[in-house]
Amino acid sequence: MTNLSSSSATTDVKVITMTDKTSVRPTAGLGSAGKSPAIAAEPVMDLTDVSVFYGDFEAVRGVSLPIRHNQITAMIGPSGCGKSTVLRALNRMNDLVAGARVAGSITYHGQDIYAPGVDPIQVRRHIGMVFQKANPFPKSIYDNIAYGPRLNGIKRRAELDVIVEEALTGAALWDEVKDKLKTSGLALSGGQQQRLCIARAIAVKPEVILMDEPCSALDPIATSKIEELMFQLAEDYTIVIVTHNMQQAARVSHYTSFFTAEVDDAGVRHGRLVEFDDTQKIFTNPAEQRTEDYITGRFG
Repeated sequence: MTNLSSSSATTDVKVITMTDKTSVRPTAGLGSAGKSPAIAAEPVMDLTDVSVFYGDFEAVRGVSLPIRHNQITAMIGPSGCGKSTVLRALNRMNDLVAGARVAGSITYHGQDIYAPGVDPIQVRRHIGMVFQKANPFPKSIYDNIAYGPRLNGIKRRAELDVIVEEALTGAALWDEVKDKLKTSGLALSGGQQQRLCIARAIAVKPEVILMDEPCSALDPIATSKIEELMFQLAEDYTIVIVTHNMQQAARVSHYTSFFTAEVDDAGVRHGRLVEFDDTQKIFTNPAEQRTEDYITGRFG
């Protein structure tokens, strides 16, 4: 990675290990991505003892986990457990919130993305984000996709044409919109708008794509298209998805991290990572009772 930081760091990642259990009831069936990887891929990003603060309030405490290359990592847990806060920390979106700060270490290919001298805009070029609600720009479909490349200095129409077609094809949208590229992106259906936002994200060729509840506002058919798209994108990108839908996490992800909110001795709630492992293990044989209770519907 270039032009992100003047310093680099390597870290040891603490991954919660599994123990044998026989009393866990399986939940949803696992999709093709949910099958345990035969060989663990190398981490693209590492979180080590990460805490996120808003002013004096510690919203998330002590999170350690790897984000592995060309794998889909799901973050699940009840509302208020810090999933989205951690996700936004991965490309410094929390920098836009007054008083927010991150402690611990988040590295991208060994470089601390919060080190002095790191440009958050450069971070976001490598680590893109798709938000919960589709947010196309009030521009044409073409200009939505070309926006990022233009900011990066690409001006030639022929080059932009190629980028737009490749991005829309990569987001499984090209065949649906190729004859109406001058139409406003706001005229698309909800599911198409979300795929447009995914195309806009991949147009600048990031390595990691963060997705914050990308299907929460979509109908089942549109959700199915986005999930199928995730499988395809994982061939070229590393994906991290926050979802409240446990069945979705089981269907689409290779790894799952379960978060919950804990109350400390002072009565203050903090988001905590309870368990991280292969999705198949999380949903069929979790190591922690709290994970089992959540995925079987006993709380949350």
